[in-house]
Amino acid sequence: MARVVTSTRSDLSDVLVSELELWRDGPPHELFGRLRSECPVHWTGSVPGYPEEAGYWSVTRPEDIHTVSRDWRTYSSELGGITSVGVFPLELIRSMFIGMDPPRHDRLKMLFQAGFTPRRIAAHEPAIRSIVAGVLDRLEGREESDLVADVAQPVVSRVIGSFMGVPPEDDADWARLMNSALSVADPDLSPRGVQTLREDNIPELFERCRRLIAERRERPTDDLTSLLVNAEVEGERLEEQEIVMGFFLLMAAGNDSTKATYCAGMRALLEQPDQRRRLLEDPSLIPSAVEEALRMFPAFAHFRRTATRDTELAGQTIREGEKVVMWYVSSGRDEARYEDADHFDVRRNPEHQAFGAGGRHFCLGTALARLELRVLFEETLARYPDMELAGEPTFVLSTFVNQLKTLPVRLSPAVTGSAGA
Repeated sequence: MARVVTSTRSDLSDVLVSELELWRDGPPHELFGRLRSECPVHWTGSVPGYPEEAGYWSVTRPEDIHTVSRDWRTYSSELGGITSVGVFPLELIRSMFIGMDPPRHDRLKMLFQAGFTPRRIAAHEPAIRSIVAGVLDRLEGREESDLVADVAQPVVSRVIGSFMGVPPEDDADWARLMNSALSVADPDLSPRGVQTLREDNIPELFERCRRLIAERRERPTDDLTSLLVNAEVEGERLEEQEIVMGFFLLMAAGNDSTKATYCAGMRALLEQPDQRRRLLEDPSLIPSAVEEALRMFPAFAHFRRTATRDTELAGQTIREGEKVVMWYVSSGRDEARYEDADHFDVRRNPEHQAFGAGGRHFCLGTALARLELRVLFEETLARYPDMELAGEPTFVLSTFVNQLKTLPVRLSPAVTGSAGA
């Protein structure tokens, strides 16, 4: 039976939202603006480059994303995967709590929540500030730098590595693995696309994790890897695949999320000197600037659910088994919710959906991400208040991760000392 889509403008009905050409310079915000206004739940009939993949519904307004996020009985994370294209084997996705539905999702996620409470995360601030300061120290004497490769990546790798018990000398290898696994469409990060993921990345991931698992079983520590290795759910230890994919989930989120929003936020501040000046004159605005960066530049462009039954959303009939894709890069710029939504305003301190839109899958690492971002902005601005762009930034080619691949800057003479000193 042919799909019937209602209320779709003729010039939008043939648009393929995940057409990579639309994403070469980052998310297609103009297109998402039209979708929110003219067709807020939009049908993409095929996925470019993946002929075996079925089409999907694009959900573009925050209120509709909120509805999907909170109704796990109608919109499942486990049934069909969590991204618009199933590049990871479904059995591996279902081994992570992000790819599960209750009750198992709740029981597995609960294992980690004690380690990610705001109070416990706040206790790590001195260590995180030391990591950021140490990375910025390496720029001393240089005239130019790439904030992605030289600052963001080493900081986030060491922070999440310290939580997971990964030695510092392995940070670069794990960063390479995570970047490649999450950016299969980018020829620089994943030269053979899905083939690189399945033939190179997944085997390497399992091999590296098996060594860590063996070490923690022999010599348990207080890191999160030991927690995974020794955890019990419903009286049973986790299977090796669940340990490996749990490790992957935390490492991937820790490597990509903060890096993406920090770099995009720094670019906005470099392009809008008046906003940077406000932060330099009043550093107490930095937490508000963090929230504004999260609103405008969420680290992940989308997550996906699968309909468990026929239902209706914003006037569109969604059938059982169909994909429902929640576009956070759209919801954060909804004109009905945010005045001058495409303008970066460090005083706005907005609510947003960068960590999810409520419900059980709200991001576990919210407190850690906010702390890292605050410290990164504080230390970078204090050290280099006159930093300038030194070239055109480039984006990772992806419809899933929303991040810069390069951010070249010209470093002003460094100001000595730490913002948190």
